[in-house]
Amino acid sequence: MNTPFVEIHTVDALEEFLKNTDNSSVTLFKHSNTCGVSSRAYRELSTLQFPVGLIVVQQARPVSDEIERRWQVDHETPQVLIVDGNRVIWNASHFKIKAADVQAALQAAGNNI
Repeated sequence: MNTPFVEIHTVDALEEFLKNTDNSSVTLFKHSNTCGVSSRAYRELSTLQFPVGLIVVQQARPVSDEIERRWQVDHETPQVLIVDGNRVIWNASHFKIKAADVQAALQAAGNNI
């Protein structure tokens, strides 16, 4: 199965993912592999046709903590954030995570997806 997910296990990997964006917004998905709501959000986002940084909180809690610290966003799981430069321009959590909404937010930010 071909998915858009790029697993991010370390803060260095997060930096690399952010750096390889060609000056466009990036999508990050904080996922819990023990949560049914998060599994639903994972299935929803797996339909996207662009890279999504996947942070599995059980395996990469320091990355999740860094996201919370850096962008002043309270931790939730599941949670999607669209980051443009040094700021979060859109986020959603739990049942509000919809692939179409992520695409619309990226297009509104001027990304060609």
